[in-house]
Amino acid sequence: MTPDYRLEDLTRTVAFAIEEDVRDGDITAALIPESNMAKARVITREDAVICGVDWVNEVFRQIDPEVKVLWQVADGDRVKPNQVLFELEGKARSLLTGERCALNFLQTLSGTATICRRYADLVEGTGVKLLDTRKTIPGLRTAQKYAVTCGGCFNHRVGLYDAYLIKENHIAACGGIAAAVQTARRQAPGKPVEVEVEDFVELQQALDAGSDIIMLDDFSIEDMVKAVQLVNGQAKLEASGGVTDETLRAIAETGVDYISIGGLTKHCRAVDLSMRMS
Repeated sequence: MTPDYRLEDLTRTVAFAIEEDVRDGDITAALIPESNMAKARVITREDAVICGVDWVNEVFRQIDPEVKVLWQVADGDRVKPNQVLFELEGKARSLLTGERCALNFLQTLSGTATICRRYADLVEGTGVKLLDTRKTIPGLRTAQKYAVTCGGCFNHRVGLYDAYLIKENHIAACGGIAAAVQTARRQAPGKPVEVEVEDFVELQQALDAGSDIIMLDDFSIEDMVKAVQLVNGQAKLEASGGVTDETLRAIAETGVDYISIGGLTKHCRAVDLSMRMS
């Protein structure tokens, strides 16, 4: 688990998902005699990187603690089409009631991990770290942040509370980069301070102000190379904007420390999963 993974978020998120789906009872599952027992297995229909084991476990724990969840894979594993991910044993009602909630978490988080793995593979060997952003599914922030790490990428700040990211509007409202950084240092001395810059004038100002990280917003490849030479290790550099499959490797090879990509969490596509009962 990563430091940002929070059990209380998991428990609360799962409880809400069950509440919105089940409310005062699964009327279709109630057609089945309560004493009927069943087994089921969940497979993937496509290549994927798995994430969401704890969320699936928590769904069935909250619905029926007697359901057995027998995993054949772990978070971070690569899987192939028709591979069995886990098996279930318990009351038929419980398996059917928990099916959709459990698969919703697993398919979404695995989708996030899968796209992250694809991007991580594209920059393998460069030493750059690919970072997520706050462009996450509402209510699934820490879950998706965890999924990012399962796919081989890294977390940027979790929210607005754990690190500064001083952008154009903050700079304007504070009266300049130097003033913004000075105020940040005074208000929260231990918090990382990152400044977004749009040109070399702002880059120098951010460097002179003692920023920990400087985000190069929509810099060209050539300008990123110049920025790396100018900064020369005095601060960490993060590239942002215009990142595609075609440009990613070239950006990584400029020597920047980080590349932030909103699409790691924003553009995830759910993995196609299926549950089969017996």
